[in-house]
Amino acid sequence: MTARLLAGLERGLGAVVALILCALLVLVLTNVGLRYVFHTGFIGAEEAGIWLHLALISLAAPLALNGPLSMRFDIGLKFLPRSLRGVALMLADAFSVIAGLTLLLGAWKVTGLVGGTSPALGLPEWLRFSVVAVGGGLLLAILALSRLKENRAVGLLLSLLAGTGAYIAILLADFSASWPPSAILGLLAGLGLLVSAPLAHAFLASAALVGAFGSSLPEPALVSTAVNGMSKFLLLAIPFFLLVGSLLTASGAATRLVGFAAAMVGHRRAGLGQTVLLTSVIFSGASGSSVANAAFGAATFQPQLVKNGYPPAQAGAIIAATSVLDNVIPPSIAFLLLAAATNLSVGALLTGGFFAGALMAACLAIAIHLSIRTTGEGRPATGGQRLRAAAAALPAFGLGAIVVVGIRFGVATPTEAAALAALYALGLAVFARCSGGSVVAAFRQSAVEAGAIGLLIGSAGPFAFLLAVDDVGGLIASLVHTLGSSPWLVLLSCNLVLLVAGLFLDIGAAILLIGPILVPVAVAAGIDPVHFGVILVVNLMIHGLTPPLGMLIYVVSGVTRVPAADLFRAVLPYLAALLAALFILCVLILIV
Repeated sequence: MTARLLAGLERGLGAVVALILCALLVLVLTNVGLRYVFHTGFIGAEEAGIWLHLALISLAAPLALNGPLSMRFDIGLKFLPRSLRGVALMLADAFSVIAGLTLLLGAWKVTGLVGGTSPALGLPEWLRFSVVAVGGGLLLAILALSRLKENRAVGLLLSLLAGTGAYIAILLADFSASWPPSAILGLLAGLGLLVSAPLAHAFLASAALVGAFGSSLPEPALVSTAVNGMSKFLLLAIPFFLLVGSLLTASGAATRLVGFAAAMVGHRRAGLGQTVLLTSVIFSGASGSSVANAAFGAATFQPQLVKNGYPPAQAGAIIAATSVLDNVIPPSIAFLLLAAATNLSVGALLTGGFFAGALMAACLAIAIHLSIRTTGEGRPATGGQRLRAAAAALPAFGLGAIVVVGIRFGVATPTEAAALAALYALGLAVFARCSGGSVVAAFRQSAVEAGAIGLLIGSAGPFAFLLAVDDVGGLIASLVHTLGSSPWLVLLSCNLVLLVAGLFLDIGAAILLIGPILVPVAVAAGIDPVHFGVILVVNLMIHGLTPPLGMLIYVVSGVTRVPAADLFRAVLPYLAALLAALFILCVLILIV
């Protein structure tokens, strides 16, 4: 009964968020068409898009409670005695309970406080927050049903009691201490991560708990800050880019990209490894998501690599390492997050991403060549075969022109270019006669991925606010300048800060929290902010391969069933290659 109820809820909710994503796409595309054809547009189209995106995040994020999208740091559980793992999982669920209650009750309080109507839409402002409250309630419902399905009723009861008790204590207790609230928030969030709570839930719950320690963010302000962090039109590009990747896979265009890459380099030494790399370079221009490409590569290439003599761990390491490129080579969700956090030019960041991605790919190609001793897998493709492979993959290459040319030359905003790319990918799926079910599944998957990323963006907002209140930016700036104020020393210090921060923060959270702090420091030292932004993203993306978080490693491990510890060891040569690329980029920025 519980399993059927959970499946029905997830199925119905999945259909709703897929429909919202479809409505978002129609809204943006219609507005683009009206502007270019009739030189007009919808009044309030941008605000309507923001409201729909907020609804998408609120309703889709609960569906990411389980699986890789929950962004759990679960490697620590393996070092606990079996008797304590249940306790850790119960505490992790307690963090989710606090996060759910904060969204549910905090947003409900805001609906009673906020007044007025949207000037563009004519709708009451409280509606924006009501959908957030619904999302919090759905999170609690899916958590309860999931644990009952897993026969963990006792653990569920304990987590509900612990989470609810802690939530009530926030309202009644006062543990004001000499420590700044942001430091306490960081410690609480770290505890949440250690017990494998979802990253966004750990941030939200900790931001709520720190209210009992003198935080300047009461619960309604906390929810408002999180909602404001998610309410940016630029962020609408994220679900559209994710949709592009899903539709490319559904239409078979991604497979044709693999065929083209194999025709070009498959015959060389470590040919299959080089094919994985070249496919990742090409696919980067479509998905913009390293997690999406890691999952795609693990499912597509791992069996073939192992069949041709690659050790399973090494095969998975190659897939994870090459997936780093997807958030560097445009379009890049990481650059969109950085632009939203720092107001840097998206077009300029994407242009810098091309060069950085090419350099990283070259370093990875050398590392793959040196680390793999196999000869070429097959004969070299003939000129005719390469031309046919290129012709088959040509439609997918059109996405790069739409996105990069559209943004760089000001033809379309990043969000509009992403929507046009999604329409193009949808056309490829229709032309390939994809079933309606596969297209709906692509919309649903993209919506859930966007919900998980969006909730993370929102959960970082209160943390960033408290960091600013406690002047952590000034402390980091002082720390950076301890080695000196010359561009060389500042860049070295910034990279060291990023290398340490990336070990403990998710890539998206690190960009949102640290980007606004370090970019002004770099500018003050005479470093071009766009160039530094590229360095920042490259540095943090490398941490997709490093313990303890290493998200790309965990995604590949989850798909291939290769232990994460084995992948962390096997990825070392490719990690060294990426660090070499980072060093070269830093040198080039300072001497050019």
